[in-house]
Amino acid sequence: MIWFATVILFLSFDPQFKNALAATLNLPSTSLQGGPGPAMLAGQASNSTALNAFGISPVSLASDGTYYVVLQVGQISFRAALDTGSADFWLTSTECTTSTCTSVPRYPLTYASPTFVSINNNKTTFNVDYADGTGASGFVARETAEVANVTVADQAFGVVTNSNITLVDEVSGILGLGFPRQSEISTSATNATPFFSTLAQQGILDYPLFGLSLTRNATGTLTLGAIDVSVAQNLSQVVWNEVVPFSPVGTQTNTSGYFYWAIPLSSFSGKAFDVNVTQYTPQPTYPGPTGNTSVALLDVGGKGGQWVIPCDSSATMSFSFGEGNSFVLEPTDYIIGPAEGNPDLCLSWPKASPPSADGVDWLLGTPFLRTVYSIWSYGIDYQEPPMIGLYPRNNASAPVQPYAVVQSSLSSESATVATTLPNYPLSTPSYTTPSYAFNTSVPAVYGEIVQSELATSTYSPLIGTLAVNATALPQVSGAYTLLVTNSNGAVVTSTYHVSQPSVALGVPPGWSSAAASLSVPGAGLAISMVIALVAGTWIL
Repeated sequence: MIWFATVILFLSFDPQFKNALAATLNLPSTSLQGGPGPAMLAGQASNSTALNAFGISPVSLASDGTYYVVLQVGQISFRAALDTGSADFWLTSTECTTSTCTSVPRYPLTYASPTFVSINNNKTTFNVDYADGTGASGFVARETAEVANVTVADQAFGVVTNSNITLVDEVSGILGLGFPRQSEISTSATNATPFFSTLAQQGILDYPLFGLSLTRNATGTLTLGAIDVSVAQNLSQVVWNEVVPFSPVGTQTNTSGYFYWAIPLSSFSGKAFDVNVTQYTPQPTYPGPTGNTSVALLDVGGKGGQWVIPCDSSATMSFSFGEGNSFVLEPTDYIIGPAEGNPDLCLSWPKASPPSADGVDWLLGTPFLRTVYSIWSYGIDYQEPPMIGLYPRNNASAPVQPYAVVQSSLSSESATVATTLPNYPLSTPSYTTPSYAFNTSVPAVYGEIVQSELATSTYSPLIGTLAVNATALPQVSGAYTLLVTNSNGAVVTSTYHVSQPSVALGVPPGWSSAAASLSVPGAGLAISMVIALVAGTWIL
């Protein structure tokens, strides 16, 4: 007979976790092994004085292509889409009665959260608009927010009372991870910095950075204050890029600073049928203000595609940032899917856009970011500029994927796009370049280190311009290996990833409807999962 056991574990990442689990399974504690390097379990602090020094959270892919995490606001769980192209954190509320709001869990204003703090009697308004023409508005308030087991009290957030933004899969809002100069909420209220800015400026994290692993399933991760070394296994391969500073907008301030998570793009190229295509140097829209450098925005919230190519195209495209590096995209990375009315033709990334007044020439969204592990270092006042580290997940020297692989991928993802293409050539569009949006009388110099707006200067820099000590950065692992020795002496291995907790979304603690779903207190500290342990085989 074949004997097997299914063990349901609710793993609380206490420092004594390994010993306790080993005792439960009657195993030596050394049978439980973590990921590579000196990584620690999610929820553990790297020192005894900062219990929320770092954290890790699962990242899931919604049906509309956005990525979301589960977070807590006033001990109420919500799903929030991640966006590095904006800075504001907002949630739909029960005051929003549009169809786009009522279809998702909402922040219950009828619940008197003990950690809710009103600003100006809820009369401080905010309004956010996005590039696709949608927007949301409401008022600014403060609440205790917890993301990836890292907690911020009195965090400013937007309480949405009106919105036309379509949200799917019970995603209730957006967690913007951009800089304060982008924030509408920071402009509306005093001392209302964005979530990650608060973490960095208050010195809450072990190091002022976050990491993103984006996948096509639920095995992605968001780390705060640490790097996920289950993905970035060789930190010497990380390519570090300084973030481009910008002049201020109008009279916003009299100093330059950081506005977007944008870096210089030095070249791009392609390869078809193993034949190299000419390498191109991109041309900036505004060569003067950007130092004749093309600027690429890395935007987790950016998707879309506009080009149409034959679905059986066999070519790679690559992007380079500086000298000696190349990040390659295979057809399955950039092909979005076949047009419903023209199944032999596929929509493709990247999206072509008219010149933008902000000087951003390229938008490298999720198709690119899925091919790397990205590390977003916030920078340190007086000491270190913001940096983006890119760790390649594709082999730059691998052969181009054959069409059979592309076809299988598109089929498995049901990637057909509901559109019919025009059966005639379109004229080449012509655009007028708008005036540059920033005040160039205050120059912005690439490589400058600003004196404020970044992380507190109490941090010691590890990612400086002249030298990078990446191995000293805090590390955590989003994947672990469980080794079990059975009665025959055979070792059975099971690898698992952090997974989304099973929680009631939008339900305050103690409300009767919470019983409809399993509630895991401190969801950032715990991970519910099922591990199937095939312990051995006997023939009787």
